[in-house]
Amino acid sequence: MSRTTPDTTALPGTRLDVWLWAARFFKTRSLAKQAIEGGKIAVGGAVVTKVSKAVHVDDVLVVQRGEERFELRVLGLSDARGPASVAKTLYAETDAGKARREAEAARRRDERAGYQPPESRPNKKARRLIRALGDIDAF
Repeated sequence: MSRTTPDTTALPGTRLDVWLWAARFFKTRSLAKQAIEGGKIAVGGAVVTKVSKAVHVDDVLVVQRGEERFELRVLGLSDARGPASVAKTLYAETDAGKARREAEAARRRDERAGYQPPESRPNKKARRLIRALGDIDAF
């Protein structure tokens, strides 16, 4: 048996940080641990702060990663990181969650539609003005 294939009979539960890493939501287990301890992960509607929380098949997870919010149902367990094609079989995103995430991405895209980045770096005079205006915002 390969360690990268999801096998629900061999593993009764997998640590949350390991599963998030194996499902490729985070690049390292350390980043997954930071997200869990920071309250960015919820299992069954309750925020989890312990990385050793066991994840089981059919658990419902909410993963907040940056500005994206994923609502998932666990389909398989794995304790090893494998190819992305295998990682996709470990979970299914809910339809409502996917629609909400796509709507938020479209809203963010529309917000920055009129933004024009400057053609060059600010000169000394512009930097002073930026600093002065920044201090006003603090009050």
